[in-house]
Amino acid sequence: MTAEPDGPEDRLRRFATIWSRAVFPVTATSLTRPEFEQRLVPLARRLSEALRARTFEAAEGQAVGAALIGAHCTEPEALSATLDCVDAYLVLYCGGDGAQDALRARSARLQHAMAAGFAKALRERTLAEQEAIARAALQAQGIVADALHATEARFRAVFEGAAIGISVADLDGNILQVNNALLRMFGGTEQSVRGRSVTDWTHPEDAPQVWRLYEELVRGDREHYHVEKAFYRPDGTVLWTNLTVSLLRGADGQPQYQLALMEDTTERRLLNLRLRYEATHDALTGLPNRTLFFERLDKALAAGEGMRFGLCYLDLDGFKTINDSLGHAAGDRLLVEVADRLQSCATAPGEMVARLGGDEFVALTTGPDTESEVDALADRIMNALITPVRIDGRELTVRGSIGIVEGPTGERGPAEVLRSADITMYRAKSAGGNRYELADAEADARAITRHGLTTALPAALDRGEFFIEYQPLVHLGDGSVHGAEALVRWLHPQHGVLGPDQFIPLAEHTGLIVPLGRWVLEQSVRQAKVWQERHSDAGPPVRINVNLSPCQLTHPGLVSDTVDILERVGLPPSSLCLEVTESALIGADDDLLKPLRRLAEMGVDIALDDFGTGYSNLANLRRLPVSILKLDRSFTQGMQQFPADPVDLKIVEGIVSLAHSLDLAVTVEGVETGAQAEQLRLLGCDTAQGWYYARPGPPDRLHELALVDATG
Repeated sequence: MTAEPDGPEDRLRRFATIWSRAVFPVTATSLTRPEFEQRLVPLARRLSEALRARTFEAAEGQAVGAALIGAHCTEPEALSATLDCVDAYLVLYCGGDGAQDALRARSARLQHAMAAGFAKALRERTLAEQEAIARAALQAQGIVADALHATEARFRAVFEGAAIGISVADLDGNILQVNNALLRMFGGTEQSVRGRSVTDWTHPEDAPQVWRLYEELVRGDREHYHVEKAFYRPDGTVLWTNLTVSLLRGADGQPQYQLALMEDTTERRLLNLRLRYEATHDALTGLPNRTLFFERLDKALAAGEGMRFGLCYLDLDGFKTINDSLGHAAGDRLLVEVADRLQSCATAPGEMVARLGGDEFVALTTGPDTESEVDALADRIMNALITPVRIDGRELTVRGSIGIVEGPTGERGPAEVLRSADITMYRAKSAGGNRYELADAEADARAITRHGLTTALPAALDRGEFFIEYQPLVHLGDGSVHGAEALVRWLHPQHGVLGPDQFIPLAEHTGLIVPLGRWVLEQSVRQAKVWQERHSDAGPPVRINVNLSPCQLTHPGLVSDTVDILERVGLPPSSLCLEVTESALIGADDDLLKPLRRLAEMGVDIALDDFGTGYSNLANLRRLPVSILKLDRSFTQGMQQFPADPVDLKIVEGIVSLAHSLDLAVTVEGVETGAQAEQLRLLGCDTAQGWYYARPGPPDRLHELALVDATG
């Protein structure tokens, strides 16, 4: 006995069978169930392919939803049964070996797309039906008018045989006749309908023009009109209709009667309302989603003069850790709990809460005095998050960062307001989180500028927008130029020349510091080689100092790149000094120090930059592969006046003594006066740099200084 085949096609057909059995009972079709199942097979195949596609295509789900309308699955129960079936069985039968969480997330998105496609196709079909009804109404108007003028028998045949509700009333609004279809719509008897006045059937949701059109018709100023109107049934429920009312004239052309034709659209309206809700609300939390929030925000910002708005943009702190450690199911339960708490914080008129996606939520308040209300709203949100959330026996602490934007309406658009709130929220997060910050125009501008610089960095390197300036390192003993420090600059097309403090942190954050640092190293080494070749008789070879960022220190290609550049250019390793900040080496382990040791063994000098600004143990100097200590400029500030600060003098003297005892040279930054230079020379410092000697400049100026010193 052989086992049944269980390949992908067999599983696909099983899914189509389950789908057809769920939907067929609520489908108005002349097909048998097996025939109906065959019609669903290609739709099931499209869903299966969309589920496992490399990228999500919402159009596939929308097309399947629209195809259901073409298969006469137009009832709300058909869509509900379809979505339930897809949710329960699509991943099971068509998911293959993919990650289940990802497939279920894809399945949920497909369901939303199917609902949207179903709604669009149903709406288009409804419009077509309405046009057909309008044509039928005009045709019925002529038929009924002829019947009234000809024989009662012909009128009665049309009147009773119509599938839509028909009533005839006089010009005073008294209902004279109704057909059975209309009685079924209202669920009453003929006696309960006949004899009533048309004007009695008002409804609170009547559009303003409904009764204006009615008055024009009974006066004879209008031949017909078409509106959507609600009626109360005798049992108190609401009947929604597409209503067409036409004027019937007598043989003399004078108005005599009014003819009403009604199509029951109650179920269709309820379905549209449901689909609208699903399209504007978050499936997980039930909160308004990004679409509905932007509609409300746009409306709030367009409010009249004297109105204001306040927006709180919340992002949970450390939510990714919860997802990664406890799983997405626990993360979803946490989001639902947070959503419930936020909902309880915004219950006043003019307030709403929405989920934008992920762990990002927004709360909006509107009114004439939102300056104080938005702060109170943010306080309520922060207090609501204090109580831990219990999930699977664990108590999870929930923290959040909030960016607040508040101001008068009519000045900014929704996108600008949300961008400002987003920037402000990240400012609160970078300040430690679990707090809220108020939007600041200058801070927004700086953040936008930083973002612009970050996105422009890669292209800037390719376009050659970076250049290097060199600041001389002067020997304090004889005043000769000992070397130069390479300092990279960015010639930005809009912002002009930018210093390293304006873009190096951005380059480190994006990882571009590695290719940029390699470019700076190669250009600097080439320049040092040029100096040595052109001025070989001007004294000892000029050395070049190049800064290394912490990111470069951990890059595996540091040693190989440095060796490759030195060998290709032909510069001795002893002519290169790599500067590393003290903070980058605090607590450094052997793995981090290994590349520096290899470079030091080759003859490359390693300088400990900004020494004295950190909290490193001085005993660590023995294990660091450095040959130069570079004192931070803060040590020279106390020497600008005479007499110099004795405490600073003692500190520098102690550092110099310690460094020399460890065979380390000492360089001092920030020398701005001759008095500082002399004092540092007396304290035993070896080299110095600063504006007293020269500001950073083009490479040719360095040897102009060197030649002056040599001939001076």
